[in-house]
Amino acid sequence: MGRLARWYFGTSLIVRILAGFVVGSAIGAILWGASPAEGPPLAEAWKPYVSPFGMVFVHMLKMVVYPVIFFSLISGAASLPIRKLGRIGVKTLGWYLLCSVLAAAIGVCLALAINPGAQAELGRWEQMAAARDAQAEQIAGQAAQPTTGGVLAQLLLSLFKNPFAALAEGNFLPIIVFAILFGLAVRVCIEAADGARLARLEMLVDMVKACQDAVFRLVHWILEYSPIGVLALTLLNFGQYGPAIVGPYVRVTLGVVLGILAMVFGVYPVLLWVVTRRNPFRVLGRIKGAMLTAFITRSSAATLPVSMQTAEEELHIRNELASFSLPLGATINMDGVCVHLPMFAVLAANLFGLELTAAGLAVLVLTTVLSSIGAGGVPSGSVFLLFVILQTMGLSGEQVAVIVALALGINPILDMFETMNNITGDLVCTYAVAHNEGLIDAEEGASRA
Repeated sequence: MGRLARWYFGTSLIVRILAGFVVGSAIGAILWGASPAEGPPLAEAWKPYVSPFGMVFVHMLKMVVYPVIFFSLISGAASLPIRKLGRIGVKTLGWYLLCSVLAAAIGVCLALAINPGAQAELGRWEQMAAARDAQAEQIAGQAAQPTTGGVLAQLLLSLFKNPFAALAEGNFLPIIVFAILFGLAVRVCIEAADGARLARLEMLVDMVKACQDAVFRLVHWILEYSPIGVLALTLLNFGQYGPAIVGPYVRVTLGVVLGILAMVFGVYPVLLWVVTRRNPFRVLGRIKGAMLTAFITRSSAATLPVSMQTAEEELHIRNELASFSLPLGATINMDGVCVHLPMFAVLAANLFGLELTAAGLAVLVLTTVLSSIGAGGVPSGSVFLLFVILQTMGLSGEQVAVIVALALGINPILDMFETMNNITGDLVCTYAVAHNEGLIDAEEGASRA
């Protein structure tokens, strides 16, 4: 047993995770293939026994994501001089916004080229949506909660809340805002202090960094369990859904996946090369562990601890930038969502006979980018945003419900690709800004020269 344990822990973590993914996919595909034509998939019988091993992995990641965000943002904001932090913040936000616009434009172009639903009868799609009407109505009720002062006012108000209540509710935006403001306040005090007061403030920053080190040690322990969690999650994903879920949605699935592949292997490498003049695919090769974790967990927030570790240990990006850029990106940078939403918007236009003009397409891109900010970083968060996009197009409540019900049918598959895209964009942005600002450790830079 001891030799087996030494062999297991001596094997590279990414190899163990990939092995879990391959084995889980194979078992899931076998279960799906052996499922009866009528009735629930065979994997449903396995779910009570397998699901806990996968969900405990997701829950462990979510357990540490809040302290990771909280301590990392405070540490990052307090460690950088105010002027440098402002410059880095502008560059990071600018990069995230640029990539979101490009993703939305790619999503619209592919949606127009693939034209989902153009030759389908509305009755057939409504019949497919009927099975999920109840779930769509529940989401509609949550999305239509009364707001005061409109969407913009509600967004601004949501930024400033009791941080402890936000931690308890899992509300990321108020946590991010409070942590950045608290870190900035500490930094301003440090730059204005001297003597004993300066020593106290530096001791506070050291304490925050010590908490951050302890949290990341906990992340290391959780990642040692990740191959088992990946195996369980993959087994159920493939066993429950299989290729059958893609069948009625071939065009939508093809469009979203092609758009995401264009972002990951086209847009990001080009931008990376323009900024760094280094081989972008070597960077992508170093972040494959975080990409795979995002694909399996379907949550940018749950993947954040892995992204942080990847940025510092694989890309050698300094903590003061990674601890600021990545938590921010996990909340506001949703490039995969920007590819996804236009596909269903064009599907809705085809099904309900709406004419998409050039001005309407420009509004669609803008609405997609703005609505994707703060999508939540949680599984299936993009479904809620469909209401904003579709209502902007002038669809009735009943028509919106049909499209949302259809989206629910394919969302588990698309969500995997979207989240992987989101995490890739976060890490690529952070690496590009780090290179531009000289925040990559010297030994890493030398290794790539």
